Amino acid sequence: MNAEKNNAVQRRIGVLAGHVGSEASGLQATICPTSGRSLFASTSAQSHAGVSGIVLSPVVARALDAGLPVVALESTIITHGMPYPQNLQTAKDVEAVVTQAGAVPATIAILDGVPHVGLDAAQLDRLAQEGHKVKKTSRRDLPHVMATGACGSTTVSCTMILAARCGIDVFVTGGIGGVHRGAENSMDISADLTELGRTPVAVVCAGAKSVLDIPRTLEYLETQGVPVATIGSDEFPAFFTPTSGCKSPSRVDTPEQAAAMIKASSMLNLGGGMVFAAPIPDKDRAGGSRVEAAITKALDEADKQRVMGAEVTPFLLKRVQELSGGESLTANIALIKNNAVVGSKIAAALSSWKNVSITTSSQR
Repeated sequence: MNAEKNNAVQRRIGVLAGHVGSEASGLQATICPTSGRSLFASTSAQSHAGVSGIVLSPVVARALDAGLPVVALESTIITHGMPYPQNLQTAKDVEAVVTQAGAVPATIAILDGVPHVGLDAAQLDRLAQEGHKVKKTSRRDLPHVMATGACGSTTVSCTMILAARCGIDVFVTGGIGGVHRGAENSMDISADLTELGRTPVAVVCAGAKSVLDIPRTLEYLETQGVPVATIGSDEFPAFFTPTSGCKSPSRVDTPEQAAAMIKASSMLNLGGGMVFAAPIPDKDRAGGSRVEAAITKALDEADKQRVMGAEVTPFLLKRVQELSGGESLTANIALIKNNAVVGSKIAAALSSWKNVSITTSSQR
C-alpha cells in the first residue's frame, strides 16, 4: 500500500514537473489560465484570470486562444457509464462527432491528482481500462482526489467547474443528475443541480435520467434559478425516451436561439448555468414500456440492496441495460452522439457571436 502511494506521488510530481517544463518550452501541455474569452464569464473575467493547476491539451489551448468553439465532455461516462471497450469507442466516437460538427472536443478528467482539460488517445485508453478503479469525482471529491494524487473521472458538477475555470461555455453530457425517487426520505439530490445554480456553463443533455424523479428535479432547478429549455419540443425529455409527461419550462428551436439565451444570461451577469435538453431522436429511442419496466425493477433491487449515494446511478443504468437486453445501452450511445451534434452547433453559434463582439470592441 505504501509503495503504491509513493508511486502515485512520484507520478504526480513527474506530471507536474513535465508541465512546468512544457510551459517554458511551449511544446506540450499548457497550464490554464483561461484566454478570457468565456462569454458566461465576460463580466467577471478577473475571477478566472490566473487560474493554475489545470492542464490544457495543446489542441484545446490553441482553440481557446483562437476563439474557436470548444465543447467540454465528462469522463464519468467512460469509467462508470458502460463496459470496456464500448466505453473507449464511444468516447472516441463522441469526440469525432464534435469535431465533425465544427467544434473542438475537451474531455475532462483528473490524472494523478492533476485536472486535465483535453485528453490524448493514451489518456482516454487509460481511463477506459481502469474503469471503476477511477474515483467518480464531484465538487465535494475534487480537493481530495487532487491532494492524494489520485485519478478521477468528472461528473456533471466537476466537469462544469473545470470547464468554467478555463473559459469553456458549453458542456455535452448524456443526462443530468437530479432528485432521486424517494428523496423526501433519503435527501438524495444530485450535486449537479446546485452546480447548475452557481457555475456558468450551459449543459446540453437528453434531459434527466428516467430513473430519477423528473417533476421534482424540474422544481429544484427552478428553485436554483436555472433556465431550462427543450430543443424542438414543448415536453422535457426523459433520457431514454423523448417524453416524460412534464412540460418543459421553455423551448428553443435552433442553436442560435440557445446561444441567444446564453448571451442574455451573460449580459445580466446571472452567474449560474442552464440546461438545454435535446430529446433522443425517435429512430434511436428505447422501447418506452420495456425500459420503464426495467427501471421499476432496478429501483426495487437498489432499494433492497441498500445502494446509496454516488453508486445509485451506475447501478441502475447497469441493471436497466441488463434487464432491457442491451436496448438502453444502444439508446444511451445514440443520445450522447446526438447531444454532441447539438452542443457543438450551439458552441459554434456562440463562438461566432463572441468573435464579432471582440472585433467590434477592438475597433472602437
